[in-house]
Amino acid sequence: MRAAPYPAGRPRRLRRDGWTRRLVAEHRLCVDDLIWPIFVIEGSGLSVPVAAMPGVDRVTLDRLEGHVAEAARLGIPAVALFPATPAEKKDSEGTEALNPDNLICSAARLLKRAYPGIGLIGDVALDPYTEHGHDGVIRDGYVHNDDTLAVLTRQSVNQAQAGIDVIAPSDMMDGRVGAIRAALDAAGLIDTRIMSYAAKYASAFYGPFRDALGSAKSLQSQQGGGDKTTYQMDPANSDEAMREVEADLREGADMVMVKPGMPYLDIVRRVSERFEVPTFAYQVSGEYSMIVAAVERGWMERERAMLESLLGFKRAGAAGVLSYFAVEAARRLQGAAA
Repeated sequence: MRAAPYPAGRPRRLRRDGWTRRLVAEHRLCVDDLIWPIFVIEGSGLSVPVAAMPGVDRVTLDRLEGHVAEAARLGIPAVALFPATPAEKKDSEGTEALNPDNLICSAARLLKRAYPGIGLIGDVALDPYTEHGHDGVIRDGYVHNDDTLAVLTRQSVNQAQAGIDVIAPSDMMDGRVGAIRAALDAAGLIDTRIMSYAAKYASAFYGPFRDALGSAKSLQSQQGGGDKTTYQMDPANSDEAMREVEADLREGADMVMVKPGMPYLDIVRRVSERFEVPTFAYQVSGEYSMIVAAVERGWMERERAMLESLLGFKRAGAAGVLSYFAVEAARRLQGAAA
């Protein structure tokens, strides 16, 4: 039905007062929509700032419980763990990913004891563990799909046995969701969920994240500078994303993710509408750093820009958002609800 034309129809009537705007708001952002990505490092007593991500720290295990305390108090449902593996533990095959006492597994056991009510999401890919910085193993100068699957399945079981609730494969190898689901089920881990990075693009927006994990230098050391375009998606493609999501769902993914977030809101919308499954978006490091940099220069208001960017994901159809703003946003949202 068409709205009445002006002057009988005046859309501004519903914008006049705050209470009216609240009544007719189509989308809302709440703490339950937020997932907080966390970087863990080796050592003790350390909180190391990420230079390219002001306000974000890498923390050692002995500081992790305190680091997560506010997120737990605010009711953030889940945190996503990312390990900054020291160079001496990296090799060409990413074998540290299979160590039951590696950073991510140790962090999972610690957080499960401290905060049993918080969900733990584990990144599954080999780039934090390989000396070349790629998400898989290399054979004859090429990231080999099936040889990588053999490692990813063992990595997934290793994490789930340590207490990771949600396996999040971010590698973009073909068939990895099915292989991981089969391995988890064979190990009796039938309740471990899979949040697939189903549409992960080869993006320039990952730069600060790679600095945080130490994989940027590894990639740059490769002949030609190294890139991930042979397995991550071409930013020009959207129909391909639909095929990737469908494949992952058929293989057993419980939830899917689009990464990056803000430059790919059209993909979030298409995925959520077409498949009607829980669809998440990752507001990646470059998106976070752009907003913070503009705020530091006085070009934007921090709180408004932060909340508006997160609300945009909900409007596009996302069930939730991984964001480095999660704790700050939750603090603001809880304060507004009080």
